[in-house]
Amino acid sequence: MLEVANLTKRFGGLVAVDGVNLSLPEGGISALIGPNGAGKTTLFALITGFHRPDGGSVRFLGRDLTGEKPFRIARAGMVRTFQIVQPFAGQTVRENIAVGAHMHLADRAEALAKAEDVARAVGLSDRLDRDAADLTVAGRKRLEVARALATDPKLLLLDEVMAGLNPSEIRDVIPVIRAIRDRGVTILLIEHVMQAVMELSDQAWVLNQGRLIAAGAPRALASDPAVIEAYLGHGMAERLAKGAAHA
Repeated sequence: MLEVANLTKRFGGLVAVDGVNLSLPEGGISALIGPNGAGKTTLFALITGFHRPDGGSVRFLGRDLTGEKPFRIARAGMVRTFQIVQPFAGQTVRENIAVGAHMHLADRAEALAKAEDVARAVGLSDRLDRDAADLTVAGRKRLEVARALATDPKLLLLDEVMAGLNPSEIRDVIPVIRAIRDRGVTILLIEHVMQAVMELSDQAWVLNQGRLIAAGAPRALASDPAVIEAYLGHGMAERLAKGAAHA
């Protein structure tokens, strides 16, 4: 479904994304994980047109979308969310979601009806007429997902939709993401909440300092020495192994 080949992005002397290759199959939920500053959000921005790559290519459903404008990529069916959620203040939740629906629906009544359907899917149907600016952090996260989902994506890229949520709110969001997958939407998520990655993902890629260092099933990656080093620092995998041997 999505083919990323040798994707590279530099900011001055910093190589933020360094020759990344990944192939995402259609269907299911996959994860992109790694420590802070690894380049995960920059990779999302390259894939969805918000940054122009310095090298490499992005193909989606067989079509080369490298360097295309974000709205053209969205129209092709690949849409992302953002870490910092900014609802349109002064508008209701319904109206905020309808903005996404207008990607394909010109009629206002149809877009508002679409917003109601999407609100039910993400658990916002009881807040449709509330000012979006009055939502809690958890509510705003759901709204961000809803606006993206209203565009009828084939591939949805979720950028830390669980950041800032408490454990109870995280447990509530996990089935929402599964339900989106069950609607036929393929999902690629960036997430630091490993509980969610383990529960949701079929496969995961690990990014560190702009490079992919591991890929595979999430539970297997959790014991990969390279992944442990990336998250916990140099020598930590060896120290943990020694500790387990002496336990």
